[in-house]
Amino acid sequence: MFKNAVQLFEIFGFKLKVDPSWLLIAALIVWSLSTSYFPDVAPGLTATVYTMLGIVAMLGMFASLILHELSHSVVARSYGLKVGGITLFIFGGVAELEEEPHDPKSEFLIAIAGPLMSLALAALFYGLSSMAGLTGAVFGYLALINLVLAVFNLIPAFPLDGGRMLRAVIWGVTQDLLRATRISSRIGSAFGLFLMLTGAFAVFSGGGIGGFWQILIGFFIINASNGSYQNLVVKAALRGKTAGSLMSRQVHTVDAETSVAQLVDDVMLRHGVSFVPVLSGERLLGYVDTAAARSIDRQEWPGRQVSEVMLPEGPNTTVTPDTPLNEVFKLLAAHPRRKLMVAQAGRLLGVISLSDLMHHLALEQEIGTKLRS
Repeated sequence: MFKNAVQLFEIFGFKLKVDPSWLLIAALIVWSLSTSYFPDVAPGLTATVYTMLGIVAMLGMFASLILHELSHSVVARSYGLKVGGITLFIFGGVAELEEEPHDPKSEFLIAIAGPLMSLALAALFYGLSSMAGLTGAVFGYLALINLVLAVFNLIPAFPLDGGRMLRAVIWGVTQDLLRATRISSRIGSAFGLFLMLTGAFAVFSGGGIGGFWQILIGFFIINASNGSYQNLVVKAALRGKTAGSLMSRQVHTVDAETSVAQLVDDVMLRHGVSFVPVLSGERLLGYVDTAAARSIDRQEWPGRQVSEVMLPEGPNTTVTPDTPLNEVFKLLAAHPRRKLMVAQAGRLLGVISLSDLMHHLALEQEIGTKLRS
C-alpha cells in the first residue's frame, strides 16, 4: 500500500514507517500552529519561538498517532494476527494487519483499542495543561488533538475504528463477515460522500483549506471503504482453493535452444500466445514473452536462442499446484506480469493468469459467496 514508506525504527517488534506524504501534513501542522494557534494562546513572542513550539507540538502529535496505532497492533498480536507494521501518512496512521480478525470479539477489541488510547492521552495531556507557561500551551493542544482523534475515529463509518466496531457487532449478529463488511462499508462510503459535499460547500463559502482538506478525507474514506470490501470479496472467493484448481493445463512451450524467430513465428503468432514457458527436455527453465522478444533487434532473431532472452523460473515467476489462490493473487498483483507458471519438482504442470482469477471471481460474485466466522 505504501511503497515509498521509509522505516524509522522498531517498537515492540513493530516496524514504524513514514510515508513521504506525512511530511506535507507535518509541515502544515507546524505552519498552522506557529502562525495561528500559539500566537493566540501565548501572544507577544517571536516567530522563532512560535515555530519551535509548533515543531514540538507536531512531534507530540506524531507520538500520539504512533501510540494510537500501536495499541491496535498490540491487541491484534495478542489474538495471533500478523501486523506488517505501522505507517504514518497524510491522513494519519494505519496498523497494517496482514489478515482479517478471526472473530467478532477480536475485531471489536482491536478496533476500540486505538480510541481508548487517544482518550487516555487526552486526559493525561489535559491534566498537564494546567502547567504554567508555554509547556501548558503545548499540552493543551495535545489534549485537544487526541480528543478529536478519538471522537472522529469512533464515528461508525468503515474503515474508521467506529466502523470496524460496527462491523464486529453486525458480524456477531449475522455470523457473516462479508455481509457485515458490505453494510459497514456502505455506511463508510455515505459518510465519505457527506464529508466531500460539506467540504465542497465550505470551499465555495470561503472556508478555504479546511473545506478542501475535508474533501480529501472524504475521498480517502470512500476509496478505503470500497477497497476493503472488494479485498474481502476476493479473499472469500479464493479461500480454500489452490493454483492447481484453476491453472490451464494446455500450454504451448518452447525448447531453450529454439531460435527467437521460430518462437515468434511458430508459437506466438501461430497460436496467439504472448507467454511461453521454456523447457530443456522436461525440465522447466523459465519463460519468454513478447517483451523479451522485442528486447533484441528483429534482424538478430534467427541467430539468437530463446535461452538468451528468457526470464528464469523462480519464486516470483513460479508457484506449486498447492499454492493458495490468495498467495497467487498477491504475486500477480505485485508485478506487471499477468501470468505464473505452475510446476512441481522442476516439471511444468500448467499456467495460471490474472484473467483466470478474475473470471473465477466474476462467477463467484454472480453465484454469491458467503464468508462466515
